[in-house]
Amino acid sequence: MLPSESQFGWERDGRFCARSPRRDFLKATAAISAAWTATTTLEAASSPEQAALPQTRIGPHSISRLICGANPFNAGSHLSVFVNRQMREYYTPEQIFKTLRRCQEVGINTWQSSSRNFELYRQFVDSGGTMHFLSIESAKTAALLPELAKGGCVGVAHHGEVTDQLFKQGKLDEVADFLKRVHDAGLPAGISTHMPAVVDAVESKGWQLEYYMTCVYERHRSREELQKLLGHVPIPVGEVYLESDPPRMYQAMRNTRRPCLAFKILAAGRLSERAGWVEQAFRQTLESTKSIDGIIIGIYDRYSDQAAEDAAFVRRYAALSRQL
Repeated sequence: MLPSESQFGWERDGRFCARSPRRDFLKATAAISAAWTATTTLEAASSPEQAALPQTRIGPHSISRLICGANPFNAGSHLSVFVNRQMREYYTPEQIFKTLRRCQEVGINTWQSSSRNFELYRQFVDSGGTMHFLSIESAKTAALLPELAKGGCVGVAHHGEVTDQLFKQGKLDEVADFLKRVHDAGLPAGISTHMPAVVDAVESKGWQLEYYMTCVYERHRSREELQKLLGHVPIPVGEVYLESDPPRMYQAMRNTRRPCLAFKILAAGRLSERAGWVEQAFRQTLESTKSIDGIIIGIYDRYSDQAAEDAAFVRRYAALSRQL
């Protein structure tokens, strides 16, 4: 039986904690977050120079190596329905704009989402926002590509869930048709995936594309795959995050000379319980990947200045990335 929502406290990215009553936990978290945020925010934004972030390129566009993701904005925690509800409550359009403006202040110049949020992005731009927009789409939404290009989108990747399904079905070549449609719309094209084997397969095909989006955890293994790999199936069955996964994806990212944008480096919030775990995840990602690679991170800034915290980690460890 699951505890009631009132028995939980919150951690970064909406992670619940059942070790103390909600009220006491939030009091403790507020004190910890205040101290941690004070340090990282001063480091991140005490001057315009400090707010600058290392850049990479997607086609002709200069993209910060730290990119704001969209899952928290869309109430997609990959944790629980309780976290989803809290994210939905918090992220009104006004709050999304506030978070995006904070991202700009600390040097994050790109928002990665999909066409479902493109109208909101245009409203943000019309209100004075200057961030780039990267989208993920599939054949089902390919008709929107000209609209995305006209509205200021700077790149479109084939949706990772669909990519992986096609790969497992032996139909990966269908993605090539999508890439052509993206290019025909005048946009840089990418492929998103949760599987290192997909990156390796695409590289062997010699397709024309500008970038990858690479989930560092292969989170959608079937029951049969988990049984074969682990000898058992964890309960509850759902998204399983294995610490042996990131090194495999990092190797695939290093095997290509194209920019790769790593995502879910915090295991969809599961590594957010301790500040040290968050920092280690950023360091591991940056030192294990190329200097042209980046990180897409979901930001849930209800209790701390996560945009500034994450930007500080990227500035701190970006120099450890491997040169081509």
